[in-house]
Amino acid sequence: MILRDLTLRPATRAELPAVLALLADEDTVVDPCSVTVTAAYERAFADIEADPRNEMLVLTDGELVLGCLQVTYIPGLGQGGGERALVEAVRIRADRRGGGLGRELMERASARARERGCALVQLTSGKRRTDAHRFYASLGYARSHEGFKLAL
Repeated sequence: MILRDLTLRPATRAELPAVLALLADEDTVVDPCSVTVTAAYERAFADIEADPRNEMLVLTDGELVLGCLQVTYIPGLGQGGGERALVEAVRIRADRRGGGLGRELMERASARARERGCALVQLTSGKRRTDAHRFYASLGYARSHEGFKLAL
């Protein structure tokens, strides 16, 4: 796969349909034109964009959105008072997987967190996503905690 202009940067409002398409189905390519951008998505994107502790990042090749992830920077008293970067919603286009884009996305996001002064990067992954678990382990992520959720 030849990449001409690979960039990791904050998503623009115009790219919201492409991000939502990535999040809609991780196993198939969803056409961004088929995605309905609801008022709730608009509000959420505006909130992320306005918050200096949140970023919706896209990995692009020219104008094409190849991947995305959201990073929330959390201040805390652990880790010597350093921020931690919480990574969520990691996706690479289904038709572009296996060529190193996921590694590129995660390494660039980690570098961005390091430049910000974060002490660590953390993430959660669904228990059934064994391929993703192997991928994160190959990047040096350690299984350190058991996660819990409470739907409200």
